[in-house]
Amino acid sequence: MDGMKPAMETTAEENQDEREESKGCLDCCIKCLGGVPYASLVATILCFSGVALFCGCGHVALTGTVTMLENHFSRITSDHATLIDVVQILQYIIYGIASFFFLYGIILLAEGFYTTSAVKEMHSEFKTTVCGRCISAMFVFLTYILGLAWLGIFGFSAVPVFLFYNMWTTCAAMKSPIANLTSVDNICVDVRQYGVIPWNADPGKACGQNLADICNTSEFYLSYHLYIVACAGAGATVIALIHYLMILAANWAYLKGACQQTHAYQDIKTKDDAELQDVQSRSKEGLNSYS
Repeated sequence: MDGMKPAMETTAEENQDEREESKGCLDCCIKCLGGVPYASLVATILCFSGVALFCGCGHVALTGTVTMLENHFSRITSDHATLIDVVQILQYIIYGIASFFFLYGIILLAEGFYTTSAVKEMHSEFKTTVCGRCISAMFVFLTYILGLAWLGIFGFSAVPVFLFYNMWTTCAAMKSPIANLTSVDNICVDVRQYGVIPWNADPGKACGQNLADICNTSEFYLSYHLYIVACAGAGATVIALIHYLMILAANWAYLKGACQQTHAYQDIKTKDDAELQDVQSRSKEGLNSYS
């Protein structure tokens, strides 16, 4: 019996150590999860999703639009050469936008981790610097400018949706009973009036059954719906940047308040240390006078 007691005590101690170790891991995980900037994480996911939809769908839709114009509205290459150059420039811009916002989203997420740590540890050894506050203010200004730019992109992306919607409704009108009262050949879509191709482009417009065949092509159907998705992606990016702007402004305000509280705490601590040293010096002088 006496030989079993040490073994039981050892087993109990090992179980206690295991419980403490598991509890320590749990506390560490909870602490790590508590330091995650969830608002910045949600904004980053929304931003990445919106930019991916806009860039991917917009790139494919532009290619489909050029193919449709070459096959049905402008058979001479010189008539739509300018349009091809513009589309290529827009596609290169899309590449740049995708690369830039991939990096910018990661940087803003990292800045969210930094400001979250600074706010949670404002009274500990963690110190915010003037450079850190200036960087946060710079991100606020840059995100505001990018938000305005994406508002313009959102409005610009709605233009092809409007043009394709007009063409879609015209094709739908040809199938309605009212269209049977008149000649179907009189129902036309002229893309020259939108400034997409010059007025001397041949044929420049599609009427009747030719228009119906165009509406049934995969290029038109796919491009129309991709433009809608690209416009929705631009809108999601605008919402993400507004979300970012609110987060950055709040974090900058908290960071500024934390810095002010730290300075006030340091001033009070310095004053207390000075008073303590003064009292100690006076007490030493009193002891020396008595001796």
